[in-house]
Amino acid sequence: MADASSDTPLLDTLAGMTAESVARCELDPNALLAARIAALAAVDAPPASYLMHIGAATEAGVTLDQVQNILIGIAPVIGTPRTVAAALNISQALGIAIVAIEAEVEAELEAEEEAEEEAE
Repeated sequence: MADASSDTPLLDTLAGMTAESVARCELDPNALLAARIAALAAVDAPPASYLMHIGAATEAGVTLDQVQNILIGIAPVIGTPRTVAAALNISQALGIAIVAIEAEVEAELEAEEEAEEEAE
């Protein structure tokens, strides 16, 4: 359950729901994330929804080739427009993740440089 005093109650709730789902699901992590990616594509999810799954998908060993094959596999079921939208939304989510990682790495490097300067 999300902490009522949290600064991110919605994200905390979604993370809690995801954690509970993972704990109760008997699929291996890779299969679970593949199913989630397929479900996100089927419901025409926005980039933010995919973004919430990038870390777990990476940890589960989901590759870009696997994501492409998931989209190929479900295209006849969800149709061309949703398949193309999913590919675009996944690309946007990956772009957002890359920018966030770059900013984090840059901040860490700056902090290290400042610490080195103070040590001198």
